[in-house]
Amino acid sequence: MTFLKTLLIILLVYYGLKMFLKLSKPYIMKYIAKKAEQRFGQAFGNKTNQTPKQQKEGSVTIDSMPSIKKSSKSAEGDYVDYEEID
Repeated sequence: MTFLKTLLIILLVYYGLKMFLKLSKPYIMKYIAKKAEQRFGQAFGNKTNQTPKQQKEGSVTIDSMPSIKKSSKSAEGDYVDYEEID
């Protein structure tokens, strides 16, 4: 008789967990998706949540100044003259 009770308890727990997980799966997936969205937002600086400022039409704004690099002719490389060989 104890064997049947044990078997019945194991089956009830198994099917109970199975039903619980089936019912809670949408909530778990929403939680995982929200966490992933937060992590991606942090990685890319949360640019999706920023609202653009209202500006007049035709106004110009500069967010950052480009770095000025001096180019020298030595950085371009050496010129090599090739001849075609038959």
